[in-house]
Amino acid sequence: MSEALVRIRELSKVFHRDGEEVVALERATLDIGEGEFLALMGPSGSGKTTLLNIIAGIDRATSGEVEIAGTRISRMTDRDLTHWRNQHIGFVFQSFNLIPVLTAFENVELPLLLTSLSRQRRREQVETALRLVGLSDRVKHFPRQLSGGQEQRVAIARAIATDPTLLLADEPTGDLDARSAEEVMTLLSRLNREFGKSVVMVTHDPRAAHHAGRVRYLDKGLLLKEGELPAG
Repeated sequence: MSEALVRIRELSKVFHRDGEEVVALERATLDIGEGEFLALMGPSGSGKTTLLNIIAGIDRATSGEVEIAGTRISRMTDRDLTHWRNQHIGFVFQSFNLIPVLTAFENVELPLLLTSLSRQRRREQVETALRLVGLSDRVKHFPRQLSGGQEQRVAIARAIATDPTLLLADEPTGDLDARSAEEVMTLLSRLNREFGKSVVMVTHDPRAAHHAGRVRYLDKGLLLKEGELPAG
């Protein structure tokens, strides 16, 4: 494997519900290589989305370390973490999370509005991202005018518009039909292979996971060993 872009050490996450502790993630240790496409699989409640959210800086671990591109994000303040996330993380959600009253162009431009880029430079990056996902002819369309697969491709364009260090996807095909799901996975594979994007994807779909270069499984908060499958 190439040099580690992400280093996770002894990572745990404990939630408190109704006076009880719920262990969502227990002492996970994992390296993710530069330019790798990793799929995280496991049953519902196994901790895979919790792990993804901690890598993204959306959630914080109870204990352990997360280092991405040499930066220990687990030690950042909330303010610094927000700034870091905007610069380094592109996130693709299952439900697309597009703004209905904005066009495809405007949705993709959103994360760039938080940067110091000029209007012309923002336009260039948005147009490049939409071209990469095959939607140059849909820039003025609103989400309601797009198919589910096209909406997810707009969401992917938004995620890559800032040229992030790491592209994260949480069940990116979960709301799509089989054909649209295959198109989205082909796109993510292309971003990984041709453009060198490092991708970490949570999925329950073996067909989606087949596009990844490596698969790791979680079960009841435990990250299983390389090649190990959940029992049953």
